[in-house]
Amino acid sequence: MSHDLHESLRDNVRILGDSLGRTIADDLGQSFVDKIETIRAHAKRGRQGDSLQQRQLIEYLRQLPERDLLPVTRAFNQFLNLANIAEQHYRARFRRVEDYKPGSQPALGELLARAQQVGNSPRKLVETLANMRVELVLTAHPTEVIRRTLIQKYDAIDECLTAIESSEDYPERGARAQGRLEELISQAWHTDEIRHERPTPVDEAKWGFAVIENSLWQAVPDFHRDLDNLLLDTAGERLPLDAAPIRYASWMGGDRDGNPNVTAKVTQEVLLLGRWMAADLYLRDLEQLKTELSMWKANSALKAEVGDVAEPYRELLKRLLTKMEATRDWAKAQLDGRNYDGGPIIETRDQIYAPLLACYRSLCDVGLDTIANGALLDTLRRVAVFGVTLTKLDLRQEASRHAQVMEELTSSLGLGHYQEWSETQRQEFLLAELESRRPLIPRRWECSAESREVIDTFKVIAQEHAEALGTYIISMAAEPSDVLTVALLMKEVGGQVTLPIAPLFETLNDLDHAGDVVDQLLALPGYRALTKDRQEVMIGYSDSAKDAGQLAAAWAQYRAQEALVNVCEKHGVDLTLFHGRGGTVGRGGGPAHAAILSQPPGSVNGSLRVTEQGEMIRFKFGQPDIALRSMEIYACAVLEATLLPPPAPEPHWREEMDQLAKVAHAAYVGVVREDPDFVPYFRAVTPEGALGRLPLGSRPTKRRQDGGVETLRAIPWIFAWTQIRLMLPAWLGSGEAFSRRLEQPGGREVLQEMRTQWPFFGTYLDMLEMLLAKADVAIAAYYEHRLVDEPSLKALGKKLRERFERLEDVVLDILQQEKLLENTPLIRQAIDVRNPYIDPLHGLQAELLQRNRDADGAISPDLSRALMVTMAGIAAGLRNTG
Repeated sequence: MSHDLHESLRDNVRILGDSLGRTIADDLGQSFVDKIETIRAHAKRGRQGDSLQQRQLIEYLRQLPERDLLPVTRAFNQFLNLANIAEQHYRARFRRVEDYKPGSQPALGELLARAQQVGNSPRKLVETLANMRVELVLTAHPTEVIRRTLIQKYDAIDECLTAIESSEDYPERGARAQGRLEELISQAWHTDEIRHERPTPVDEAKWGFAVIENSLWQAVPDFHRDLDNLLLDTAGERLPLDAAPIRYASWMGGDRDGNPNVTAKVTQEVLLLGRWMAADLYLRDLEQLKTELSMWKANSALKAEVGDVAEPYRELLKRLLTKMEATRDWAKAQLDGRNYDGGPIIETRDQIYAPLLACYRSLCDVGLDTIANGALLDTLRRVAVFGVTLTKLDLRQEASRHAQVMEELTSSLGLGHYQEWSETQRQEFLLAELESRRPLIPRRWECSAESREVIDTFKVIAQEHAEALGTYIISMAAEPSDVLTVALLMKEVGGQVTLPIAPLFETLNDLDHAGDVVDQLLALPGYRALTKDRQEVMIGYSDSAKDAGQLAAAWAQYRAQEALVNVCEKHGVDLTLFHGRGGTVGRGGGPAHAAILSQPPGSVNGSLRVTEQGEMIRFKFGQPDIALRSMEIYACAVLEATLLPPPAPEPHWREEMDQLAKVAHAAYVGVVREDPDFVPYFRAVTPEGALGRLPLGSRPTKRRQDGGVETLRAIPWIFAWTQIRLMLPAWLGSGEAFSRRLEQPGGREVLQEMRTQWPFFGTYLDMLEMLLAKADVAIAAYYEHRLVDEPSLKALGKKLRERFERLEDVVLDILQQEKLLENTPLIRQAIDVRNPYIDPLHGLQAELLQRNRDADGAISPDLSRALMVTMAGIAAGLRNTG
């Protein structure tokens, strides 16, 4: 990493920090800024190992007058968000900067050259990219703590940094950009960073569409243009016009798993919003094309289409514009609950694509290729990726909700109690009904409100074009009957539309049985006939890690994928694996390139679906340059995994993993499930109780309001441990597993062999190393000191911290390093820069939690808001929430 790159990042952090300081001084006076500087100085020196400064920091924070607590938390929160902008800007500007391991992510051009060296023909490269189907599924998991109004200001601040950097020879431009920067930072400072109300599912969908409008609409054609240029150099041809190696789907407005706020009505509204937004964006493209395509030379096909006119392209585009305007008006009328009485509208992708393709072919036929491959090609690429709906909307519902419908139905028809039937009886009944031509559900069937909602969702499916919808995902799927039930409901209520049905396997037990379940399913002729020889299966990362611990879950996910690949090969069925990853390591997060290449060989065969969640959507796709890099990383990884798959693990590595996972699982369960002090400790030491008041997303934080850790969603579970820097879910159990193996003969050698030769294990260790570097047991100990009274709970906390410290030693031993992140200086620097700004927020959060508990949750609105801001600031500083 060259020195000047780091300097560029530091310069921008300083520019933004100085501007924030001036803004705060204007608002609250220089003396307040001096207080902030005193706090930061204590924190910085404390980080250098000065324990006196650490104590002085805590003492200083505890003596702050109450009126200062909110502005102090806001100042540190704002700085951390500005530091993120500087880092994001840096990554976009220097696109080849490696975030994780130096040299681990090749540029696409390098990869294409490598693929040819091992015998792939240029034609094979083009075909592989043309047939690639990577779907990035934007989900509304409540991990985005920053309000949309602030995100827009932060994007504008990023633009100011670009203007300042490019104004070396134009000082007046630089001065204007600096002035605008000061204005935007002042706007951000004077804007409330915490939402006052939870977003609705429709708000979340609007946020997702805004990412497409503001970033992906530009990044998608840029990505294809870069790909075309590479292929022209490598293979002498472009990507086919209708190819879309990377597409986008969404769960926003379709994910009803445990979220009572997502109803059939909401799903319908979100689908209409997508149609309205797509029409609005295409209208801008078509207006530009109408302005630019003023040529008169055209081929006979286009002339036959438009007649003898002077400007044939404009004539065709005018017709398309009229239909597109009608489509936008229709969608708006539907959203407003009005009747639409306008002209014909565009219903399918081909209705936009065909006229644009006619223009493209005509321009090429008359020798105007340069014009054809300009703005017109960009629009064709957008149509191939975004269709008429911007994203395909997935639907997700729990298996138990479908079973409830069948129970009510069989009971009301006098057929018995579905819930009491064996799996074999259920399958026989469902398959018979799938074959039957008569309807099963009576026309005026009286059922519960919950079942009516399920039925209404399938009615929405029936009313839609198939291209508007993605996959129907069944969470907590455990048996073939869970999939057959959805297939039957789709047949009974969903009309002609048949969506792919993906069971989601997410607990340890379900992952272990995933291969058997899909094998049984594909062996059923009645089901196989519905699949068109394609099967999608979703692998859950969050709940399996919460259920079993990270190490055992990661190995179970790997084995489940292997089993599914083998089963689908045996049945001659194309498998698409859908990875339900979160942003954090504890929920399967991490660098996309490494994650994809660490999957079992054959599991990424040109197709892949993966969730992009919460704040990760903004970090990866929030700006065109970053989105372009993210798409390149996905295309690279999937191409590499398809053409140059990783080696299968050696048999003795598998045995090692079986043992490591067994020990880690037992250690994890021994604490989380079996120690009676664990849940009380978790509730006492983390801000879990206060988290529910942070209006992050539309879903409740718990599946049920009573019970222990199992009732908590994976996101607040991870969020709470992240806030106190213990990060427990992502490492608990690993230390025992590795320590035990290191004590045995040959342990160190075999672990190091697996690390260097097996991408799955190497990636796991890299993620563990990064997580250990972000964690901080001294901070966790301070929360305990401030918030936990009971001796037995304190004893548990001490044991957990000792386990963490042992794990750190063990990981350094395996990696043969003196300190964490030795080989990834950019991440090390990012953590070091942020720590002096995060530490005061931890101190303030512990103080505010204690005051909140003393007041039985009745602290003043300002203090309550300050507590929320500490959560937002710590999340921003660590670059992840859940």
